[in-house]
Amino acid sequence: MSSYALRLPESLKQAAKRIAAADDTTMNQFFVVAIAEKISAMETAKFFEQRAALAASGAADAAWNKVGSKAPLDGDTWE
Repeated sequence: MSSYALRLPESLKQAAKRIAAADDTTMNQFFVVAIAEKISAMETAKFFEQRAALAASGAADAAWNKVGSKAPLDGDTWE
């Protein structure tokens, strides 16, 4: 575990203190969870951007080509 000195406006400190107390936790735990949530959200967005890029690159067409020459069932289309 490491330490990091955090400088933040007094208004944010007071809000974090109030919310942490209402949640029966420490400000440190509040900040750790908030940072973890932000990292998770940003990494999730990056993951889906990468997946979308794969789909745009024709990976979906390559998968369909493996299916064979059978026509899709009714309602089983990309559109």
